[in-house]
Order: sequence, then C-alpha cells, then structure tokens
Amino acid sequence: MTSRSVEEHSAEVQRLLAPLLAPTVEDVAVTEALGRVLGADVRSPLDLPLFRNSQMDGFAVAAASLTGVPVTLPVTGTIAAGPAEPAPLAPGSAVRIMTGAVIPAGADAVVPVEDTDATEDAVTIRVPRRAGEYVREAGTDVRTGDLLLAAGIALGARHLSLFAAVGLATVPVLRRPRAAVIATGAELVRAGQPLRPGQIYESNSVALAASLTANGADVVFVERSDDDLAVFGEILRRATASADLVITSGGVSMGDFEVVREVLTPLGGWFGHTTMQPGGPQGLAEIDGVPVLNFPGNPVSTMVSFEVFVKPLLRRAAGLPAVPLEELALTEPITSIEGRRQFLRGRRVDGGVALESGPGSHLVGALARADVLIDIPENVTTMKAGDNVRVWPL
Repeated sequence: MTSRSVEEHSAEVQRLLAPLLAPTVEDVAVTEALGRVLGADVRSPLDLPLFRNSQMDGFAVAAASLTGVPVTLPVTGTIAAGPAEPAPLAPGSAVRIMTGAVIPAGADAVVPVEDTDATEDAVTIRVPRRAGEYVREAGTDVRTGDLLLAAGIALGARHLSLFAAVGLATVPVLRRPRAAVIATGAELVRAGQPLRPGQIYESNSVALAASLTANGADVVFVERSDDDLAVFGEILRRATASADLVITSGGVSMGDFEVVREVLTPLGGWFGHTTMQPGGPQGLAEIDGVPVLNFPGNPVSTMVSFEVFVKPLLRRAAGLPAVPLEELALTEPITSIEGRRQFLRGRRVDGGVALESGPGSHLVGALARADVLIDIPENVTTMKAGDNVRVWPL
C-alpha cells in the first residue's frame, strides 16, 4: 500500500477537484438565494423610493400655506397608499394622505395627524412645517444604476429584501457543487431503527451531509450500502449520475470486506495510506468525470478527513471566506507518534488550547465537545505546556 504525506494527498485531492473550483454563475430566484454567494455585481433597475410619497399618516399641504399657524385649511379628499394618480393640490387646501401614498403635485410637506385637529371637511394645523418635511423624495435611498451589492457577498435576509424592493425576481449567484454521500458497512443502521447484536447507528452520512451543506455544497444524494459489491456498485452509479462530487465512508483499508476499495480499484482508483492520524487510509477515484473521495469509516477519521482535505477547497469553490488557522498555546503537555501528523481534538481555554480526550478515531463524544483540531507535525513527538500549536477551527 503506497503512502503519502498530508500535503501530497491534499495536492491530489485539489487536482481531482479542480473542475469544481472554477466559479460558475447561475441565476436563482430571490426567494431561494438565502446564504448563496453573489456571483456578479448587481445594479438597481429603478429609484427607491420610486416616487414622492408620504412618510406619515397626515395631511399633504403646501408649506407656504402654513404661515401664521394655527391655520385652518379645507380638506379636499383622501389619498391612500396604492395605485393612484392624485389630482393636483388646490392652493390653500389640504388633502388627507396615508403613509406611502403618492404626494400630489402642488404639495411639498406632510403634517402628521397628531399635529392637527380635523373634521371631515377641514383641518386646523397647529405646527409650522417646512417644504420637504415628512416627504420621501424619489431616489433618495437608491438611484437607477446604483451598485446595490458587489460580487462575493454571502446573501442574508436584508440583501434579499433590497433585491425584492427594486423588483428583481432573480439574482446571479455562484453555483453550489452538488454532492453525494455514501456510507458503507453491513453493521450500520439508520437512527430510529432497532439494533441487533453487532450493529451500530450510522452517523457518517449525517455528519458529511451537514458539513457539505455548511461549506457551500448542495447535498443531492445520501445512501447507505452494505458490503455487497453489486449493491455498492449500483449505489455508486446513481450517485455519480446525480452529483458533481461523491464522498464515501468506510471500505478503504486492507480488510476482507473493503467494498469501496474492491469496486473502485479496477476502475483506476487509488487507495493507500497517508501520514495523517486519524484518517490514515484514503482513496481517490474518478468515475465518468465525477471525483470520488473515499474516507475511512471511523466517524472521527471521516470528519477529520473532510476538515483537512475538502472543507478549504469547497469553501473556495462556493465563494465562502476561508476559515483561518490559528496559533494557540497548549495548556498541558502532549505526546505524539513519530511519523504521524496527528490531528487531536481540542478546546479553547483561557486563550490557549486544551486536549479533549485521546486520539481514538471512534471518540465522537470528544469530537462533539471539541472546537478545534490540534495539528501536530510528523516530526514532533512531545510538546510542553505553553508551546504554540497550529489549530484548525471546527
């Protein structure tokens, strides 16, 4: 079995995933764009506000008619918000107006209703108003042609509100890679089903699907396979037909029932060992132009493999910001295995980092409690409390 360093295997994964890293822009409905990354600059097709309108419920007037307040003016009608082309305001009069309604020609101010005493036909205005008060002028927020948002922004609710307000039904976003997940193992049972002796609940597909989604992919296929070669082969065929990327867990080592290795090796797949721990056994293949990444089946090995080999590339492809690595001081001494690049589970503590349990690749409870992976280089076997280590935020 051939062996690679973590850097060498990372380079091979990047080569295999290169087609996914080229940004592709697609138009999606604004209502479906939450969390997507804007693929191009977007400019406004219209002004906001689109027309002069009232900021308050009150009375539209000509400010010049309010000299010597209090003043009483005749009320000539009512303008509600909605489709309307109101008649011009007669000199020396007022018109009832609702928030958002079109300001009539001849009016240049709005007097809020609380500053008036009104009957059906007349209004007494107690407070003087200047021209422009409580009037929203067209284009004071956004002008036609203004840059609304620049490419590269991850879209939130406030951005979608802006697009809708200027009448955009679709927006250009970076296409998210479509991903498929296959968990293998005859011992695996879906959560919620009864267990028989020797069976365990399957968690890798849940973890991988969630990680893929959180880092910019659309998960379009999730399936579990037992150790039957034909069954796995058929599931793999369906996965590659529907996705841009397939990730499998389990079946990559040197045992007697390594279904992934047995199916993919004759198809040109590479299987070997990396110096990473956990996650040493790895596999890579390409089926009908679709990259297939093969992770070991232990849950921690699966997750560490994703964090190290896939997450940085996937975030780049999706236009998401990189998660920067950090340097933190150890709060306790640790030992490592010579020739192994260990990724230990850790927790940030008082500005430093503490070890969270041991290196076992089955310790999912410790992984859930951890918030970083502690990266110990291959040539390091001992480190003291206070030594700085590189950590990968989870």
